Amino acid sequence: MSTTIMKTATKTPFESFLTQHDEEGWLAAVTALLRSIHEVDKTATQIWFSFYPLELFTALQQAADPVQLARELLLQGDYYLKNQIDSSHKFIYGHRFWPEVKKAVEQHADKWNKLQPVSNTPLPQAPDQSLANEILDVAQIVARELKLGPSLLVGITAVAFMTVRQTGLEAFKAAPGKVLLDAKHAKKSPVQVLSARAKDDSQGFFGFLKTVDKKWTVNHDENDDSANYKLNNAQDLAWGAEADRSRDWRALDPRRVEGPIPVECRSASCGTCWVGVIGGAEKLSDVAAREGKQIKKFGYIDTTEPKPLIRLACQAQAHGAVSIVIPPWNGVFGKHLGKTRQDDSDS
Repeated sequence: MSTTIMKTATKTPFESFLTQHDEEGWLAAVTALLRSIHEVDKTATQIWFSFYPLELFTALQQAADPVQLARELLLQGDYYLKNQIDSSHKFIYGHRFWPEVKKAVEQHADKWNKLQPVSNTPLPQAPDQSLANEILDVAQIVARELKLGPSLLVGITAVAFMTVRQTGLEAFKAAPGKVLLDAKHAKKSPVQVLSARAKDDSQGFFGFLKTVDKKWTVNHDENDDSANYKLNNAQDLAWGAEADRSRDWRALDPRRVEGPIPVECRSASCGTCWVGVIGGAEKLSDVAAREGKQIKKFGYIDTTEPKPLIRLACQAQAHGAVSIVIPPWNGVFGKHLGKTRQDDSDS
């Protein structure tokens, strides 16, 4: 039987509604929403939910000693969403509509809280109150306000709902709600962003004759024109990043010992170099047996797809230009979460 210590606090009705959905429930909601999310954010939204898994947050929240658990799981960097309410989703196109989405979610929550009393007891879910439908409703409200297609708002609205779930409504409201893009990148259209992701480097007039000496660009922040580096054909993402001396990476993030991608090994043993592939996943080598096994152990993704959206940079070899997102933290928590699930099923 599980001995997990539950930490309870009075929740608003809206927070109670969000809390009654576990990791599986949220995954189901996001999966249902994918058909309504614009292509520019379909991959990005899935990556964001992989970067901020509810199961890990819950494990830390319920732990008798969260600091000790974080040590056991070898967590490094900033793994708490509460510290990144406005910034965690900067790589999502819908981030540029964050102030309006944030305000709409707050108003939606306030309506919930006026209609129902405060309680620690999860609310019974009415047929018309599915998580996916609630997210769609708010996205459509913002779309009408901004005179945009709802598909551009659905992904970032789902992110806002999960942010409330992990940070609490009070902290969510307290965040400034800023857009962290410069004017140039904020004005880019979805078509322009998608076109940039699909573009490969020109290899010159006789490029079609080249084999091993081809070079590809890896972009690790689409909102920063200088955030890219070159690597050789079939070179893994981490080795290519190691040669980037464009800035003092360690000063920006202590995990970035050499180059923009944090790395401690070259053999898929540490899990430090995990990345999200926002564009060009098909241009990377297939997941080999070791990477597939280790990435599940780390807890980053559980899939049999040969070219998933989450990769270990030291194993993913590039055969074309790709665009990636580097998470602000890393750890080894897959085994712990698996044991927790087993304990819960046995209790």
